[in-house]
Amino acid sequence: MTTVIEKPPVRRRWAAPPRPVWEEAPTRAGLASKAVVLGLACLAILFPLWIVIVTSLSTRETIDEAGGLVMVPKDITFIAYEELLSGGQVTRATIVSVLVTLVGTGFSMTVSVLCAYGLSRSGSLGHRWILMTLLATMFFSAGLIPTYLLVQTLGLTDSYLALILPSAISVFNILVLRGFFMGISQELTDSARIDGAGDFRILWQIILPLSRAVVAVITLFYAVGYWSAWFNASLYLNDQDMMPLQNVMIQLVQKQEAPVGLGQAIKTGQLSGLAVQMAVMVMALLPVAVLSPFVQRHFKKGMLTGAVKG
Repeated sequence: MTTVIEKPPVRRRWAAPPRPVWEEAPTRAGLASKAVVLGLACLAILFPLWIVIVTSLSTRETIDEAGGLVMVPKDITFIAYEELLSGGQVTRATIVSVLVTLVGTGFSMTVSVLCAYGLSRSGSLGHRWILMTLLATMFFSAGLIPTYLLVQTLGLTDSYLALILPSAISVFNILVLRGFFMGISQELTDSARIDGAGDFRILWQIILPLSRAVVAVITLFYAVGYWSAWFNASLYLNDQDMMPLQNVMIQLVQKQEAPVGLGQAIKTGQLSGLAVQMAVMVMALLPVAVLSPFVQRHFKKGMLTGAVKG
């Protein structure tokens, strides 16, 4: 009599789940579509900038012939820039913007780095309460009227300090710096303390050299903020000679007010008002456009590392 041995049931293996779409190798059609989308996005950004630059370099006859904005360059001239930089209101406003940007960025970075370094040290005095206070200011603000009254009480109206102090510190930037500082190995600072280094020497010779990426990014944030700021000047300054470049651009573009020294040139037909408007826009955009590519390579490392760690 034969014995029948029953085989155990075969367990059915479930197929592995498909990989997400973003992990699949891109097809030629996908690469082509991405190239088209990126090309259209670049064109949408660069084409208006091209029109602004070409119009600022065009003569009055070319602008009148085009009926406004010029897309094809013809009879290139730098007369608009020569008139703007000949010592009038725009030249003075440009100098004011440059000085406010340099001084304000230096002051903001100094305070932010010192504050972030102190908050990144767990043993520092009252760092938790200070951190909670800074975080509270991100969600609750006193408002515009109390801020204006404070600036007026301190005697900062009609002063260049009114363009710097009210917006000198960004809590977000301090938190990014703090997160990056906390990601630096504690053994480095401990070994420096054993060798007799103090906090300022540790910050200057160890922390900052290792934090060049995030420091470059935050410096760009502050510099762009000061260069593009116009609200504080319109609120706290009454003297037109103290206005920065952004406020002069607003008067020229929105209010159609010619800068001091150019009104006669526009009325006599020597200079086109539209060319002057475009030239002021180019002058306002040029510093940011020049500095951004040099800091672009630091953005990923500086922002992501400072935001994730700590």
